[in-house]
Amino acid sequence: MFEQISANKRRTWLLLIGFGALIAAVAAAVTTLFGLGAWGFAVAVVFAVLTSWTSYWCSDRLALAAARARPADGPEFARYHNLVEGLCIAAGIPKPRLYVVDDAAPNAFATGRNPEHAAVAVTTGLLALLDRVELEGVLAHELSHVKNYDMLVGTIAVTAVGALALLSDIGLRVMLWGGDRDDDSSNNPLAGFIAVAAIVLIALAPLGARLMQFAMSRRREFLADASGVALTRYPPGLASALEKLRANGTVVAAGSRAMAQLWIESPLDYPADEEGKQRSWLNRAFDTHPPIEERIEVLRAM
Repeated sequence: MFEQISANKRRTWLLLIGFGALIAAVAAAVTTLFGLGAWGFAVAVVFAVLTSWTSYWCSDRLALAAARARPADGPEFARYHNLVEGLCIAAGIPKPRLYVVDDAAPNAFATGRNPEHAAVAVTTGLLALLDRVELEGVLAHELSHVKNYDMLVGTIAVTAVGALALLSDIGLRVMLWGGDRDDDSSNNPLAGFIAVAAIVLIALAPLGARLMQFAMSRRREFLADASGVALTRYPPGLASALEKLRANGTVVAAGSRAMAQLWIESPLDYPADEEGKQRSWLNRAFDTHPPIEERIEVLRAM
């Protein structure tokens, strides 16, 4: 367990560096199309550093805002607070800030840069659907993400992918408008090669960012399931909760591909397989979560 936590911390810094480098490259490509020169690249580097720094320090607030979460204040959330307090004592971590998302779809996520600056959010649909034991299993899963530093990696990916998507969109629009119109560049083969490379980078950057995002192994979910069960000492609780989530099928209104990996179950709507056929390997390769059936099966075997 401690080796996994250390590995997650190392992956966090590698991910920060990787996203920063990719953002700098895309920003530099955009400045190349604009013909801004060396000072434009300097601006790109500054933008990359600021984006990475912001994603580290403000990732929790950005994720909560994207999910339209509000503080879980009021007596109606007493059970929610009591369960989290007990689990935090068992896990040996500070109690995170608690939020609720007004959505009928049952789901939950954790975010923040470390256990001292963490937040957990659940939907109103989850609170209404699950009984006390099932809710405890879900909360234990999310607090395990906090303890294992999983949520930092996921939240950084959310903000970085968003920044790359914005830069790529700007770059593609520049390309459609004609990009750099410097007459000298038309007679310079190297300048033409650089322009083509910039366009290719801008076009493929979102895909590269997405692959980096999915490089975070799906084993995080299995590890959080196992760690959560270690806290509750009752595998059927989480297994029953996952079965209810699978059967419900309601989609989170504020769900997006950028932050899908933060939720306990993917908040996106996948079309049903025809005649029981499995989805293609390419579609499964871009899933943010392992199949929920596999997770339930593992829990039932514990």
